[in-house]
Amino acid sequence: MTKKILIISLILYLLSAVGSFTAFSALNKQQLTQSMEANQAVDDQQGTLLGALLEIDPSEPKDQACPLNGKYYTKIEKAAWDKRRPLAVMIENAPDARPQSGLSKADVVFEIIAEGGVTRFMGLFYCDAQAFDTTLAPIRSARTYFVDYASGFNYPLYVHVGGGNTPGPADALGQIGEYGWNQANDLNQFSIGYPTFIRNANRLGKDVATEHTMETTTEKLWVVGDERGWSNMSPEKKVGRTIVPASDWQAGFKPWTFMSEDVAKGAVETVSYEFWSGYGQYKNDWTYDSATNSYKRNMAGEPHVDLNNNQQILASNVIVLLTTEKGPIDENKHMLYTTTGTGDVLIFNNAQVTKAKWSKPKRESELRFVDGKGKDISLVRGSTWIAVVDKSTEVEY
Repeated sequence: MTKKILIISLILYLLSAVGSFTAFSALNKQQLTQSMEANQAVDDQQGTLLGALLEIDPSEPKDQACPLNGKYYTKIEKAAWDKRRPLAVMIENAPDARPQSGLSKADVVFEIIAEGGVTRFMGLFYCDAQAFDTTLAPIRSARTYFVDYASGFNYPLYVHVGGGNTPGPADALGQIGEYGWNQANDLNQFSIGYPTFIRNANRLGKDVATEHTMETTTEKLWVVGDERGWSNMSPEKKVGRTIVPASDWQAGFKPWTFMSEDVAKGAVETVSYEFWSGYGQYKNDWTYDSATNSYKRNMAGEPHVDLNNNQQILASNVIVLLTTEKGPIDENKHMLYTTTGTGDVLIFNNAQVTKAKWSKPKRESELRFVDGKGKDISLVRGSTWIAVVDKSTEVEY
């Protein structure tokens, strides 16, 4: 009798457990669905906000030169950028990340290998991103040499998702802390999160790994910067024993030299190079377009387009900076590049090539392009793309 009671009790317990699990699973599924729908509603609402930010009269003269790209904009746009600092944003370039969002609106772009032959971009967004909010994706992690180049833009808002933190010379996160950026200009997704940054798994309309899905917008980033007191003012800093007071970031910034008038066009209609030999997925091919006096960007043999507008990326200046590459230097295959000193550089614009020198005396110094007498090389007004490669790299043109 006792055995029979025990069996009946066990059956009743199992039935109860199954019922509870089923109900719990259904509730969890419902809650997850509701959560996803709520997040999607927020994302959709945010998506509708992407568009014109400034009311610009079409007849408004464009007579205000941008300090980063040299192009002319309206007084309304200048009034907007004068209250801000540039964004320096880390954007991924693995095949599963393509096409990226936002690169066509960058004033300046650096492209360098992150590790394993895979390149990464750092886009400087400022003047060309004032009139419209711009989606940026996929955001990825910091690397030490990108931090070095960003330093030349006088404390830009540096945007990334974590970064190299292996002890040693590739410790990008450690260097960010050492340079005082955590309290001055660092926008690390790890310390900000949703809704400034979101995981948009449907960005490309196909399944990709989670690391390829981080997204934000230019306005969201500038809002966070403003909330932290990081507007156009660079922070107070100590140089030796001297305290340098806070000042407008442009006060200590010397723009590149830009051409004041059109010049005769040359015959350099194509530019081609690989970052690492045999890594065709990252090969850059540029084709000159006389209608826009710029170079159309192709990557891995295909037009490189911006997902935001489905247009092929253009560059008024294509610059190949030759330097010393070292690595991999650790178990994470981190690379190092010589970012200071001087070296050779090839500058392509106006369908011409100029062989010159790059110069960057120290990390905080601006990157300059000069001739044999130390005079600045003039660039075409418009976006500039800079490929940083080992000095042994073959550039065909």
